[in-house]
Amino acid sequence: MENKVIEGKTIRDWTQEYPLMSKIISTEEVFWTNPKYEKFEDAIKKVSLSEEDVKDAEERLKRFAPYIAKVFPETQKNNGIIESPVVRIPEMQKKLEEMFGQDIQGELLLKCDSHLAISGSIKARGGIYEVLKHAEDLAIENNMLTTADDYSVLDSSKFRDFFSKYSIAVGSTGNLGLSIGIMSAQLGFKVYVHMSADAKQWKKDMLRSKGVLVIEYASDYSKAVEEGRKQSEADPNMYFVDDENSSSLFLGYAVAASRLKKQLEEMNVVVDKDHPLFVYLPCGVGGGPGGVAFGLKLAFKDNVHCFFAEPTHSPCMLIGMMTEMHDKVSVQDFGIDNITDADGLAVGRASGFVGKTMENLMSGCYTVKDENLYVMLSALVDTENIRLEPSALAGMPGSVKLFKEAAGQEYIAKNNLKDKMADSAHIAWATGGSMVPKDVMDAYYKKGLGLSLI
Repeated sequence: MENKVIEGKTIRDWTQEYPLMSKIISTEEVFWTNPKYEKFEDAIKKVSLSEEDVKDAEERLKRFAPYIAKVFPETQKNNGIIESPVVRIPEMQKKLEEMFGQDIQGELLLKCDSHLAISGSIKARGGIYEVLKHAEDLAIENNMLTTADDYSVLDSSKFRDFFSKYSIAVGSTGNLGLSIGIMSAQLGFKVYVHMSADAKQWKKDMLRSKGVLVIEYASDYSKAVEEGRKQSEADPNMYFVDDENSSSLFLGYAVAASRLKKQLEEMNVVVDKDHPLFVYLPCGVGGGPGGVAFGLKLAFKDNVHCFFAEPTHSPCMLIGMMTEMHDKVSVQDFGIDNITDADGLAVGRASGFVGKTMENLMSGCYTVKDENLYVMLSALVDTENIRLEPSALAGMPGSVKLFKEAAGQEYIAKNNLKDKMADSAHIAWATGGSMVPKDVMDAYYKKGLGLSLI
């Protein structure tokens, strides 16, 4: 294996150039800080997307709000805006300190995208947004809608009949497929969700119950995406939601940041140069965490520090960013199997678009063992009575790792944050969980009770 050549270098060469690579290949937990991280004003000049693009996405979601409130009654209390709460989790913070034997300076919060309306995961942001944007584009192009209209008119047989002439396809490990499938079917589109082997059965069952055609593969996420792309290329009326390269998905996620800013203000959580904010985002292909982190950097600039969290068996963004090879390399190239219970994060090759966009904006990346996700899952139920799916726990140990790991301490020192950490805030971004069937969640909980941190 050491002599296997990847992008012109043997694995031995890669491990000599990047000492952390040996641990990554051995599927040990690691904490990596990004040597290319820069001040916001320098980094943003290298990015093609702007604040205007995010505002455009935000305005589009406002236009669709009357329609969403009409067809998804659970969104009515927020007037059709799909948003999740932020909660303080002091008991879980104490539990993490006890479990890891490490104090967490500052306050730990949970962003509950696990409880987003409609599809119960962070994918309700990007996935639903991209479907809505496509629907709007089609309706405007065909002179059926103007941006001045009340979009609740979309809930009519006239529009459903119109959209039924078109199809939408996506490749997914589960949650993106749910959000795309539910929203597309509601509008009237024909929907094809190409599901990888690690997708949970209940997610496939739920999609089929909505009239979505689910196509299953014995291989991983990359194959599902590849087949979805191939299918749509053969049909001019089919639109492919490209999780690896979509700027629309990315911008849908980025809208989260301005809303979070308001929520933190309402909670009296200050974010400024003396009160740094650290955000820990579970990462699969990278679109969700990348988009959210991009929005956060626009909102808070140098006062926010974003870390991506991946399973030890699927560290595609970490390998892509660390080697600067992005989507040219996969975890399988390095002999890592990409098999994890964190189904939403079971991705072997990261998005090159996201990796390059976030190259100078992302603070770092760390990995978590599946067993530890379960232990924290059970602990969160016991301490705060909040239920998440395993992949959503990847953000949970970020704060404790920042203080415990030498690389985290170096990051704090290098960015002159040492004397500010007592006034810091830490957000673990919970990406999914509320739609997990009770029997499945009970099994997750029991599994976590039977394990201890490793």
